[in-house]
Amino acid sequence: MPTDPRTEGLPLRDRLRAALTAAMKRRDRCAAGALRSALGAIDNAEAVDASEVRAGAIESSAVGLGVAEARRRELTEADIERIVRTEIDERHAAATEYETLGRADRAADLRAEAQALTEQLGTH
Repeated sequence: MPTDPRTEGLPLRDRLRAALTAAMKRRDRCAAGALRSALGAIDNAEAVDASEVRAGAIESSAVGLGVAEARRRELTEADIERIVRTEIDERHAAATEYETLGRADRAADLRAEAQALTEQLGTH
């Protein structure tokens, strides 16, 4: 399914979310799974690096609402596109491996998932 003209010009993450909603309405499990996975990979890439967190003495800790919150990493559009391309590449590699194992059905599913993600990249 080609990119929806209504989502043209939107950031990739927003296009992925819109495509997920559409895939769920169509009951397209392959596309919905791939889109969820890509959005999860993007969220994971934004996570705070836990190695930077240091414990200290309780008496010197800040007090108040939100003081324990850490800012998530901010990804650029290029970072998000790189993550989605990695998801696509991983699916193609796994599909090739499944084919060598005689699992053409699973390979086809993975290629369909890769195609669902590729369609969201469009010409952006």
